[in-house]
Amino acid sequence: MTKAELYKKACMLPLLPGVYIIRDKSGTIIYIGKAKRLRIRVSQYFREGVPHDNKVSQMIAHAYAFDVIVCQSEFEALVLEASQIKAHTPKYNILLKDDKGYSYIKVTRDEWPRLSFTLQKEDDGAEYIGPYTSSFAARQMAETAMDAFLLPRCSRRFPQEIGRGRPCLNAHIGKCMAVCSGRISRENYEQAVKSAVHLIRYGKKDILKTLNERMLEASDRLEFETAALIRDQIAAITKVTAGQKVVVDPDVEMDVVALAGTPGSVCAAVLRFREGRLTDKREFLFHDTADIAAVREEFLPRYYLDDEQIPKVIAVDELPPDVDALQQALNEKRGSEVQLYVPQRGDKAHLVEMAHTNAVERLARESGRYAREEKLLDELAQVLGLPKPPRTIESYDISNWGDGTSVCGMVTFRDGKPYKAGYRKFKMKTVAGTDDYASLAETVSRRAAEYEKYSEMAANGEPSSNYFGQKPDLLLMDGGRGQVSAAKAALAGTALADVPLYGMVKDDHHRTRAIVDSEGREIAINMNRGTFTFVTAIQDETHRFANAYRKQQMKQKSYSSTLTEVPGVGPKTAKALMAQFKSVSAVKEATPDQLENTPGVGRQMAQTIYEYFHPQG
Repeated sequence: MTKAELYKKACMLPLLPGVYIIRDKSGTIIYIGKAKRLRIRVSQYFREGVPHDNKVSQMIAHAYAFDVIVCQSEFEALVLEASQIKAHTPKYNILLKDDKGYSYIKVTRDEWPRLSFTLQKEDDGAEYIGPYTSSFAARQMAETAMDAFLLPRCSRRFPQEIGRGRPCLNAHIGKCMAVCSGRISRENYEQAVKSAVHLIRYGKKDILKTLNERMLEASDRLEFETAALIRDQIAAITKVTAGQKVVVDPDVEMDVVALAGTPGSVCAAVLRFREGRLTDKREFLFHDTADIAAVREEFLPRYYLDDEQIPKVIAVDELPPDVDALQQALNEKRGSEVQLYVPQRGDKAHLVEMAHTNAVERLARESGRYAREEKLLDELAQVLGLPKPPRTIESYDISNWGDGTSVCGMVTFRDGKPYKAGYRKFKMKTVAGTDDYASLAETVSRRAAEYEKYSEMAANGEPSSNYFGQKPDLLLMDGGRGQVSAAKAALAGTALADVPLYGMVKDDHHRTRAIVDSEGREIAINMNRGTFTFVTAIQDETHRFANAYRKQQMKQKSYSSTLTEVPGVGPKTAKALMAQFKSVSAVKEATPDQLENTPGVGRQMAQTIYEYFHPQG
């Protein structure tokens, strides 16, 4: 349907509340909204001459049809809209994603468990508490629990390093129980970790009561060291929690929400207060829109009616137009009355100002960051004569060592920043000896082959998220004419042959001097400070990454050669041992039974290895 036809259809809608569903030409739902009066709201999208921001204009341009669901009330429409958006996640509805990802608190299952904050959940058998949507809250809880129960933060391994060396500074200033001293029993340590986990999961109220009971019991049993340890833990919990400033009534659960905007983006900041203290801060960015009122109207129900816990009080900078329906929905979901209001004066009004300041600061940071990176990429495109700024840049460097072995490091910059998911390591398969040109040719040939493989899979309906399935906008080689010429010849006839290719030339002091194009011509960049600094950063990062990989390989080779000194252990067995235990020291500490679990190592070989490292055993 044309825009005029859609407008004509919209003018026939009733003046009743409801939900409207807009679809594109393929029938895919691209936007879901609610309206107090369907005819007025929907017709505004398709009436000629009505101004819209960039995001809404894009949605209208792709709109081909729409449906409506008439509801009995605005409240019913709001609840239905929230459920439909959650079910379909339309492209042009706001996505409630902050930039933090999920965070966890990790508790290992070692003999002496360790507690830590982490951003990744791994399949390593550890217990993971979470996920938390805020790294701020997760990190604060982990730090509080470790402070309260005096848990170690160091890298020492227990029980291997118990009794070795002096306790660290944390023990001397009362922030660690000093497991390394040998004075802490494993039972007391495990109980401290369990109590820390309980504090994280349930808060301080129950744990203080439990600890007081355990302290009295230990004292009655004349276990004075245990009682003293628990006493210190109680004191630490009290001190840590008292050190957090109370900013609102301790009995009130409260969220503070404020929005701010620029000509191209809107940011919503949410401050969460629990037990009178700030426990979390979240920021949500919405690009391609400047309509703060429209974002607010959609954000509040989406945020609270999805899966978010609803507090007793929600203080906002401005109420949405559908406040009565939203109020009713919040009350029903919480099961009790929620106070949704705009504070006019006092401490809570100041907190709303604080949330607004956070939103403004975030927009300022984003605006400055994007502006700097856009400028850098534009300048680089002009210097190199590229038709458009290179969003994805790949850089390659060969690193050699004395025995003629070579490796290559590949780093990726996306939108002007290092993109670690695009980093790759290459070990030469076909090149014998030290030959930078041949090694670079092998590397880029393998890169092109990987791209072609994943492109074919995507064409056959099997798309992959592997980075190698993406085509870069610019290829940079660490080196001059020779390196560029070798890479160009290797890429000829491949799917990457049309990607602009340049070399990064260094001077006698190993500093970036110029860029060499695929025809061997030098382009001076020292007059363009931004480009010079950016290319130098890319070259330095590539060199660092390639060298780190070379050193890693050398270290593994060195470790393997140490193991080959054991009678009967050849390179293959040494490699298997390193794969199993990760380090020579771990092999030395392993028991015969543990060594026997290594592929290719039988009982007799395991005993030989053990006796070699334990001659007095």
